[in-house]
Amino acid sequence: MTLIRPDLDDIARTAVALDGAPAAEIIAWAVQSFSPHLSLAASMNDVVLIDLAVRVDPAIEVVFIDTGYHFPETLDMVDSVRRHYGLNLRMMTVAPHNEELWRVDPENCCSAVKVGQLDRALAGKEAWLSGLRRSEAASRAAAPVVGLDIRGLVKVNPIANWTDAQVADYIVEHDLPVHPLTHQGYTSIGCAPCTQLPTGPGDPRSGRWAGQARTECGLHDR
Repeated sequence: MTLIRPDLDDIARTAVALDGAPAAEIIAWAVQSFSPHLSLAASMNDVVLIDLAVRVDPAIEVVFIDTGYHFPETLDMVDSVRRHYGLNLRMMTVAPHNEELWRVDPENCCSAVKVGQLDRALAGKEAWLSGLRRSEAASRAAAPVVGLDIRGLVKVNPIANWTDAQVADYIVEHDLPVHPLTHQGYTSIGCAPCTQLPTGPGDPRSGRWAGQARTECGLHDR
């Protein structure tokens, strides 16, 4: 099937119209507009977006990228969340490497084990949902609710304008599963070799790629 590239003006108008709308309304628009050619990319840092999405569409495809370098707690989280929601979960598993890429090629590791796998997962899709939020980092401060990624797919960030407090309140209100490492002070959780406790006050992502110039893995650069 040939997918039609969305009109940029239409996307811009939709972004303005939906900015500030309830997350459930934004998700419903995405489901109505693009399902079944729609995926939700989940990192399992928290499950707020998953919870919101399955309330709209219980069968929505949820993609998790198993890089081979995750904390055991993250993989346990994936399994418990899958069972909790009965998720339509698609695990993207990276083929084993002879050498640890994060050690021998740190500049290209994320591209190989994350971005490339998301590209595979989104092949044939028209749109995808992301849990990206503006308050997470300066690099995300201008994130639109709806936009186009480098692939030409519609990227929808339903909780882009949520604050940390809103996320925390939603988790408590709905009694959501919580990543075990958050109880140890981790505020942003990626692959184990490149994640440590936050080093900068007020910067939840300061524990990611500490000591490197990198601030993003590339998933949201595309």
